[in-house]
Amino acid sequence: MKKITLYILLLVFSYGYGQELNLPVFTQYLADNDFIISPTYAGIGDNFRIRANGLTQWVGIKNAPDNQSLYADFRISNRSGVGLSLYNDRNGNTYQKGIKFSFAHHITLDYYSKQYLSFGLSYNINSFRIAIENFVPTDEIPIVDPSIIDDRSISNNNFDVGFLYRFNRFYFSFNVNNLLKKDINDFIGIEPSKLLNYQIYSGFIITNKLNKRIEYEPSVFYQMFNSDKRSSTDINFKYRRFNRDGNYYWIGGSYRFLNDQVLKPLNIGPMAGIMQNRLYFAYSYQLTINDLSGFNSGTHMITIGLDFMQGASNCPCTQGTSWRKYR
Repeated sequence: MKKITLYILLLVFSYGYGQELNLPVFTQYLADNDFIISPTYAGIGDNFRIRANGLTQWVGIKNAPDNQSLYADFRISNRSGVGLSLYNDRNGNTYQKGIKFSFAHHITLDYYSKQYLSFGLSYNINSFRIAIENFVPTDEIPIVDPSIIDDRSISNNNFDVGFLYRFNRFYFSFNVNNLLKKDINDFIGIEPSKLLNYQIYSGFIITNKLNKRIEYEPSVFYQMFNSDKRSSTDINFKYRRFNRDGNYYWIGGSYRFLNDQVLKPLNIGPMAGIMQNRLYFAYSYQLTINDLSGFNSGTHMITIGLDFMQGASNCPCTQGTSWRKYR
């Protein structure tokens, strides 16, 4: 009975996320990597920034989802930036790969009050494949459907757009992802064709009045899918401390829930990171708080990164939200 329950839960989660050519957002965006959330962040900061993420979900469950991704963004002029994202995702016998090209332009609304507005656009190429070569008889499924004989794969193109507003140390971004309907002619079933979803990411940075090298950063991330109006929210908090050389470490936590079940979290977990001599490392852990919790030990994610080719812009609109200049 437990196995049957587990398979049903995995099917529900796979249908909700893996089948849609749209990866779920984990807490890797909290690893000083806001570009994951929105193309509008491309080029904000003084460095060519690279982040690589490795994620293993639901450790303890056979063939549970895992994901590898690479993100890079840099400024190409005083007011513009570009970015590149690549990912490889596996969920049981379903595989997704993709690449995203992003462009962002930043403008100054008011120099003295530090108000800035950014616009971003991404072009996405995604591929989705069902690995039918892995379909072999098991004790639970002794006979494999003989009609499954050809390669089940499809590729899709799509676009994301967004804007980012910053006022001093407050930030608010709104993104519209997957503007185009997905071509599902090669599939037969109930797979959704409307992948349009909306994301809001907002927060602010508070400086400790007694020690300006200490920062606190509460933030919230909201996502809603247009097809069935399902939505979720992350409530996050980070503590960050710099040293005299501009290196820093941070610790934090995240609480994720479905918006119709605020007091029933999907997962919670701590996270931490460190920047030392432009080398970055972060780790986050998500403890699953639902019926899957009895079958796994949580989700683990590691981020490594590198900042290099430092060069300050002449326009404050491309400076980062966090004050990191204590040299």
